[in-house]
Amino acid sequence: MDINCDMGEGFGAYTIGDDMSMLDVVTTANVACGFHGGDPEVMAATMAAAKARGVAVGAHPGFPDLWGFGRRRLPYSTDEIVRFLVYQIGAAVAMATLVGHKLTSVKAHGALGNMASEELEIARAVAKATKAVDANLALLVMGGTQLERAGNEAGLRLVYEIYADRAYADDGQLVSRKLPGAVIHDPDAVVRRVVDMVAENAVISTSGKRLPTKIESVCVHGDTPGAVAIGRAVRTGLEGAGIRLRSFAAA
Repeated sequence: MDINCDMGEGFGAYTIGDDMSMLDVVTTANVACGFHGGDPEVMAATMAAAKARGVAVGAHPGFPDLWGFGRRRLPYSTDEIVRFLVYQIGAAVAMATLVGHKLTSVKAHGALGNMASEELEIARAVAKATKAVDANLALLVMGGTQLERAGNEAGLRLVYEIYADRAYADDGQLVSRKLPGAVIHDPDAVVRRVVDMVAENAVISTSGKRLPTKIESVCVHGDTPGAVAIGRAVRTGLEGAGIRLRSFAAA
């Protein structure tokens, strides 16, 4: 099982999350590419630190939306989405190369990722951009979504993830952050649901509904309060359940 985390999301003098501590917890780092967060200095430092710790790196591109941290749904055309994703993924490939590491995956950020899970044409834009840069890059997806369908159509390697600290609706989509309970902050509650989901190979919705899915990676967010404590608890919980942790890039 892989543990992935979205990180490298600071910008200039502004720091978001404790990336260096999270890199001691996770096996894959999804590094922001400068459009919703991150900049060349942050990208280079995060990727170099990941390499030093034996952590795989992926690109974490999003909408061009520093002001809204990439969590606003913006009306770009699918062609525009393809181009700004290629721009970001290409930058991540180059930066990884600069620090002697290798980019292995792509995970769409925030509103773009949510829209790609729901809307097939946006999902196809994400898959097209990923394949255009490097057809060997893995694409992180949630099972049962349009992004899974588009990734399969494109012939990409898919890595199925669940979210440790985000609530699910009965349709398998993430509960909107605008709603109460969308983000789970209690480490014990997070660990219980992650271990249960992995054991059952299913997403568990807020109503208790089980949605069967393949699970290869668990996402812990790096920007939420208590993120490092939650990440450590998830790692300890999975290891305590007898699950060996390693990046999917090593599989």
